[in-house]
Amino acid sequence: MEIKVEPEKSQNHDEEKVPLLKDMPEQETDTRNPVQKAISQTFQSTAHLANLLPTGTVLAFQLLSPIFSNQGKCDPVSRFMTAGLVALCGASCFLQSFTDSFRDKKGNVCYGFATFRGLWVIDGSATLPPEEAAKYRLQFIDFVHSFMSILVFSAIALFDQNVVSCFYPTPSQEAQEILTAMPVGIGVFCSMLFVVFPTKRHGIGFPLSVN
Repeated sequence: MEIKVEPEKSQNHDEEKVPLLKDMPEQETDTRNPVQKAISQTFQSTAHLANLLPTGTVLAFQLLSPIFSNQGKCDPVSRFMTAGLVALCGASCFLQSFTDSFRDKKGNVCYGFATFRGLWVIDGSATLPPEEAAKYRLQFIDFVHSFMSILVFSAIALFDQNVVSCFYPTPSQEAQEILTAMPVGIGVFCSMLFVVFPTKRHGIGFPLSVN
């Protein structure tokens, strides 16, 4: 009995030859105009400015702004609450720029307010020698940093669409251009100042140094 053995067919003949680029999905086209692209890139480059503000203040604002502003649909009460939130967080950024910290003999972190005489420890749990406290005295650069902190927070508030929609629900074209360009300009201006005049304080809400 003769047994016929059929030759094995190569898998290459069974598989269809499909061009590699034929069935690939087309890339999505970016429909943003040049102004929106520039603003997006600038916002990404200046987003790190939030790290120069107290962490708790920024998180509280981002958490409460949608609630207080009713997601941008404000009535007189929610508009008043949103304005109070912006003012309160701005004042917090201003005041916390004058705070600093040190470690006591046990290694615990102690916070205080910088004054013209030295550092005033908030909880009074530790004291600094006069010569050591003199290193924490208020300087002119502290007022510059506090002013820049307010500017940076105002830029973050203007980037929040809930806040902008609350106070400017239907802005004109000129107002929209100002609201779009102003936070970008503030971010660039403050970023240059923080680079030229860096802060040496590690106050409340700011990252601590190793030493």
